[in-house]
Amino acid sequence: MVAELLRTERLIIRDWTDDDVAAALTVYGRPEVARWLTPAVDQVRDIDDMAKLLQRWMAESREGEAGLGHWAITLAEDGTLIGGVSLHPLPVGEQDVEIGWQIAPDHWDHGYGTEAGDGVIRRAFSLDIDEVFALARPANERAEAAARRLGMTWVGETDKYYDVRLNVYRLRHSDLIVRAPT
Repeated sequence: MVAELLRTERLIIRDWTDDDVAAALTVYGRPEVARWLTPAVDQVRDIDDMAKLLQRWMAESREGEAGLGHWAITLAEDGTLIGGVSLHPLPVGEQDVEIGWQIAPDHWDHGYGTEAGDGVIRRAFSLDIDEVFALARPANERAEAAARRLGMTWVGETDKYYDVRLNVYRLRHSDLIVRAPT
């Protein structure tokens, strides 16, 4: 049985499995997705690369700190794998926590990345993670828009994490409390 992390209105966020390799390749092997991921994620050229990457992610999820990991995003209605979401420590001291999400291009423009991100962030805050960062290359307007839809605030640019200039967005638990309806 696959371990389910959480459900949102339209999605199930669950652990990756060995059976996901081919479907994951249709996300991470696509040039329009992969171009934004390096150097944080190794380039996925074929099914063997995807299998190795999923094995690494599954191990990191099992062995990592509570609340951190890499998960598959599936549609609740039929189980179709449409992407992935992760919450992991950033390099350089591993003090900061990054959220990342990738959606297959065939499923863009439906708000799935934002919905998955919101669920994972709220879960993180329930596990005493105080703030979450999202990093985006300056030309990745889609990722930046999703970060803003999540309520994240742009805090500047940096190259300290992956030796490439990235825009940094942040959301603190207190930001959600302030925005919560009364």
